Amino acid sequence: MMHCPYCKSAAHTKSSRYMSEQVKERYHQCTNLDCSCTFKTNESITKVITAPPQPEKIPYHHRHQRENARRWAVMAQHSARFINAAQPLPNQRLFCVYALSF
Repeated sequence: MMHCPYCKSAAHTKSSRYMSEQVKERYHQCTNLDCSCTFKTNESITKVITAPPQPEKIPYHHRHQRENARRWAVMAQHSARFINAAQPLPNQRLFCVYALSF
């Protein structure tokens, strides 16, 4: 929200567009019906106070090895679940159902 340059009432943004990555052009209209001034402003970034932390850079071959280790660990977990699910528990009886076709 901006203030009208003539009557100093609140002016609402009606539309905006980026002129570049760091500059935005806005069109405002005064909320005072007697004034109804329409004007445009440019909003820009002048200084970054606090930048987000940068992730630690890991050499590609180490990152690749780490990703492969994770994949192998996940595959081992899935295969262990499959093997354990296929084996009956000690107190479970196995029932076989045969389908006969004539």
